[in-house]
Amino acid sequence: MAARAQSSPKSLYILTCLALACMQCNVTAQQQQRQQQHNNSVYYAQHNNSHSQTGHTYNTRNKSVNIAFPEAVEYAAALNASSNYGYDEYEDELDIGLGDKDFEVYEYLRRTSVIFGVASMANGSNVNVACSRQMRQIQHGILRKEPWAMKVLDASATKPSGFVFGQNFWLGSREACGAVKNPVAITLSKNYQRIMHFAIITERAPFDVDYRVVYLRHHSPWQVEIKMMSEEIIHVGLCLPTACAAHEIEELTAAYLERGLFVENDIYDIRPQVVYVKDLKLSDSFFEKRTFKLMSACLAFTGLMFLVAAILRIKPLVENRSEEEANVKESSSTVKQATPFSHEVTSEYPNAVVSSSHYSALTNIRSFAKCFDVIDNYDKMFTLKQCVTREIPVINGLRSVSAIWIVLFHVTWYMYFTVNNKAFLISYAERIFFQYVSSAPLLVDVFFTISGFLQTYNFMRNVKQLETIRSNNLMQNVKQFFKMLFHRYLRLGPLYLVMMGTVDLFYAYIADVSVYHISERFDEKCAQYWWRNLLFIQNLFSHNDMCLNWTWSLACEMQYFVLATILLFTYAKNPRLVKGFTAAIFVGTIMWSYSIGLGAKFQLSFDSAFATGTEIYISPFVRVLPYVLGAATAWYILQNQMKIDISELKEKCIWNLAILVFFSCIYSTIKRDMSVLSAISLFIIGRLLFSLSVCWMIVGSATGRGVWWSRILEAKVFQHINRVSYAIYLLNPFVIAFFFSLTNASTHADPLMLCVLTSGFVVIVYLASVVFSLAFEMPYCNWSSLMLKRGSKQKCL
Repeated sequence: MAARAQSSPKSLYILTCLALACMQCNVTAQQQQRQQQHNNSVYYAQHNNSHSQTGHTYNTRNKSVNIAFPEAVEYAAALNASSNYGYDEYEDELDIGLGDKDFEVYEYLRRTSVIFGVASMANGSNVNVACSRQMRQIQHGILRKEPWAMKVLDASATKPSGFVFGQNFWLGSREACGAVKNPVAITLSKNYQRIMHFAIITERAPFDVDYRVVYLRHHSPWQVEIKMMSEEIIHVGLCLPTACAAHEIEELTAAYLERGLFVENDIYDIRPQVVYVKDLKLSDSFFEKRTFKLMSACLAFTGLMFLVAAILRIKPLVENRSEEEANVKESSSTVKQATPFSHEVTSEYPNAVVSSSHYSALTNIRSFAKCFDVIDNYDKMFTLKQCVTREIPVINGLRSVSAIWIVLFHVTWYMYFTVNNKAFLISYAERIFFQYVSSAPLLVDVFFTISGFLQTYNFMRNVKQLETIRSNNLMQNVKQFFKMLFHRYLRLGPLYLVMMGTVDLFYAYIADVSVYHISERFDEKCAQYWWRNLLFIQNLFSHNDMCLNWTWSLACEMQYFVLATILLFTYAKNPRLVKGFTAAIFVGTIMWSYSIGLGAKFQLSFDSAFATGTEIYISPFVRVLPYVLGAATAWYILQNQMKIDISELKEKCIWNLAILVFFSCIYSTIKRDMSVLSAISLFIIGRLLFSLSVCWMIVGSATGRGVWWSRILEAKVFQHINRVSYAIYLLNPFVIAFFFSLTNASTHADPLMLCVLTSGFVVIVYLASVVFSLAFEMPYCNWSSLMLKRGSKQKCL
């Protein structure tokens, strides 16, 4: 008991000492914490450029490097054993000597950050001296958490979510990279306390940096492969020193990937390969392109003609006819006075003839210049009137609605190369709500049906022309045929050629400056295959080798026009032969479609439709069916003198059946997973029924029949839209691709935003079509009419 009593004071003493020590430690920690808070407050109040660090500080040979990534230590420790680098190599690269934990942080950054990993590959042997030094500065700056370096790190690529479903746009931020060399113009009120480092706004990099994009081809089995365009290209945006050339960046990236340091490769089996690097700068060769010179000359000529037409309108070129007539009379009187002298007669009288020819030449030049009068053409474009000739008003509505409808489809098609959830975009297109968009290519048959109908209708009702053809010999009919062909070419060609030049220049431009990989290089295709488009035969070749691939239908229409014109000339002399040949074409195209579809194992999936585009989708032999039906319909109603004897009830039933068949064909592809035979049968029979429904709409409108919904299509407003429908057709893919390609962030396909996008593009395409039509379509259309002596009086379309 005594011993226990003696030991108690000692124990109490020891416990008291321990308690005092703990209290002292707590006081010291609180004082340090308050001091740190005070320092932070001073920093934020003064808005200085210094920044606090957390983590472990180590003394190096050259300077004190503050490693601020302690969370990476545990992760990196597991990677050290498999690393290809040792401590000595690491020290040589950074030119510093650090401890184990520094190496672990370095490894963590190199495997998780592409910019840091690529920078770690740079040395004096594989890049220029300036590039090597600045790459090393980036590494040092990131490790020390210097504001400019943190902006470089933040602006460069990291893998976003969604890779499995098509997110291949690891673009980082182009704007943030620009903020590394130029402070962001933003005003912040001083009335609020902020926890931010103000240096991230104002501090610049000690050297120039540029935003570059490295394109990698991946081979990952962990991404949905749709087999459309180049979906396997990963876009990696990096903020890199300007001193580093593109080929040096390509070599550094390839070395980084070959070392197996890319952590995403371990997770998703990406196995990336460098394709190329783009510095997003316009090359000097752009202005040396032949297309650039031709387009400049075309714009200069068009501008000059606009100026001349405006001068003629403001201050008309008054041909002083009275003065000219006075000169003629004076010459005539001189002739009469000089009659006894034959040499005077021959010397004076020709002056009167020259004066008359001079007046005629001036009149022709003035008439030609007035074809470019913008105000006159604008009035013609927007004037809505009741046509006095026998016209079919529903055609205006069908063309207009179909043109706008196809724009909706092209928005989703030509945005595909920027979409980061491609699998979901295709999934949306297969849903019942979006069938009206995904089935829009069927609407091309509306144009084919109308073209076949109008060509036959206008040709056969021109009785005088038929009689002339019957009485002409072969050579006379050949001349007449080429005259008609030239007239059609002159109406279609100018705007078409301008669009070829515009698209060629535009794609050469975006190939240099767009962040996206452009899989359809129309600038290269047009430079190589322009002659095919010039002859309207581009659809006879592979759809992968087409300049302006959306113009395949225009080539089809020109080919059908040539064939139909030959048949109509022949019909004027031998109707029975042409009827038999037309029936053979009808049967032959169905049999041909079945044979091609079965041979290609056609299915209704988007990838199958894309793969069989040459054999089925753009083939003139497959797509001729609606043109034949339209021509046969025109022949039938002309034979019956525009009369159809049916009751009013049957008429309404046929109208409603036509619209039901129309939309049933649009929505017939809601079930796409079917056998090859079923798919090709639906494709052929569906197009047959679809064209027949359009034929009835034309016939019903031509005979003055209709129902409430057909009256909508006959509204006068569609006269105007129909006049710019050709420009809408040519322009809409270009306008859509133009806006999407110049964005700096990928597009996310969302059903609600798609509705907003398509509505906006319809308005933009319409406005662009009005401008292009006024500049390049209507003037040459007027010129064509002038050359063919049809005057300036326009027929109502």
